[in-house]
Amino acid sequence: MKNTSLTEKHIALGAKMVPFAGYNMPVQYAGLMQEHHCVRNAVGVFDVSHMGEFWISGPKAFDLIQYATSNDVSKLFDGKVQYSCMPNATGGIVDDLLVYRVNEEMYLLVVNASNIDKDWNHLSELNKEFGATMVNKSEDTSLLAVQGPKAAEALQSLTDMTLSDMEYYTFKIGTFAGVENVVVSTTGYTGAGGFEIYFPNENANEMWDKIFAAGAPQGIEPIGLGARDTLRLEMGFCLYGNDINDTTSPLEAGLGWITKFSAPFLNSENLKAQKEAGVTRKLVAFEMIDKGIPRHDYEIADASGNVVGVVTSGTQSPSLEKAIGLGYVPTAMTALGTEVFILVRGKSLKAVVVSLPFYKK
Repeated sequence: MKNTSLTEKHIALGAKMVPFAGYNMPVQYAGLMQEHHCVRNAVGVFDVSHMGEFWISGPKAFDLIQYATSNDVSKLFDGKVQYSCMPNATGGIVDDLLVYRVNEEMYLLVVNASNIDKDWNHLSELNKEFGATMVNKSEDTSLLAVQGPKAAEALQSLTDMTLSDMEYYTFKIGTFAGVENVVVSTTGYTGAGGFEIYFPNENANEMWDKIFAAGAPQGIEPIGLGARDTLRLEMGFCLYGNDINDTTSPLEAGLGWITKFSAPFLNSENLKAQKEAGVTRKLVAFEMIDKGIPRHDYEIADASGNVVGVVTSGTQSPSLEKAIGLGYVPTAMTALGTEVFILVRGKSLKAVVVSLPFYKK
């Protein structure tokens, strides 16, 4: 079990620690409900240092990333971030990721913690055709997600970089909390606004302390992985390993918007043919009508009781005070308002297909 540089901080704060993606991680501190509402209404801090960071550079960096990812990297400019996925050769997804363009020959890829080794090996194999310079800085990099509507106000005193005017999915590199060459991006997994801050491990404890001191007037709190999951699900954001994996097509998962066919990428011809033919199943959002909470791997049935799909994510939404979920169903059952039935402990509970995001600001 790996630890982040901040593990002792979490334990000292009384966090409940759980294994996650090979790391010892805080799942909650004061409690999931309080932490969830803190991020929606004020500002909270997640330690997400378990995430992976790959630096790709050189004259062939663009070519490698354009081929390895489904989105169009040519649309990026310096200081812009792009959400994307890495398709595999069989129609599924190796991982979803963020692509940061520093300049035309320098990119940062941020990948999921559970997929660091798999992603690195996949990219390294593809890179044999390109020859870009690849450096894996995952073990050396700490990452804090400072999320919520008061995040910019809480952090501004720590840097000369103007935070309030940064557009969504952009980043700056500068001095932050006395540390040079810190990457500060307007990304995150909560839908509540805020920043993700990348810096060397050796600065982690000092960075944590300074952020909490600066954000005290805004009511800043530490937030665990439990609230991270409820926040992301309220927005309908996919979680790798739940909603997408090596067997799910990005088109089935509703990720057609990051699957661009303007330039060839791995397996793009097959995915293009799939788009033209139409997929046979899709990931849908649903709200429970009957009382009950959907969970990962619960079966989905039609009105006749035939099992037609599976729940990939589900929870009781703290913001909406109702049970919500995502799951794959046949394309014929994806229209808004369609009734589906979730099989919960032998009972068939009614739900209805709804639009995303569940939580609308």
